[in-house]
Amino acid sequence: MPLYAAYGTNLDPARMGERCPHSPLHATGWLMGWRLTFGGEEHGWDGALATIVEDPLEQVYVAVYDITPEDEATLDEWEAADTGLFFKTRVRVSTLAGELVVWAYVLDAYEGGLPSASYLGVLADAAEAADAPADYVAALRRRPCRSSGL
Repeated sequence: MPLYAAYGTNLDPARMGERCPHSPLHATGWLMGWRLTFGGEEHGWDGALATIVEDPLEQVYVAVYDITPEDEATLDEWEAADTGLFFKTRVRVSTLAGELVVWAYVLDAYEGGLPSASYLGVLADAAEAADAPADYVAALRRRPCRSSGL
């Protein structure tokens, strides 16, 4: 079964359980050499969207799922991969059991822009629900965001 690395709102196990009910959690770990950022502000309903970009000095906390073909198709719809907004790329995740080759969604838009405060809160809550380290969650909560007036 293919392995998928969730780094944004899909870090939340309850959300993944709803979206991909046949796909169990495999592991958690770190996407080394990548960083969480935002882009595609013109595509988001309320600011920029979460994505990852390569950065040799950074890392992103992820939850790795065993994805069934049926759940993968559903997830592609949720993540707008079927529209071309996001594409899949292969990445390596470091876990306590070793390194895994998985796929993740990457935004096909320019990096930049700010997420809304509510979206950033959902991302931080998802990371917390996935047992991300407290300093990782705190850093998410401290990130700059759009003011509600924009």
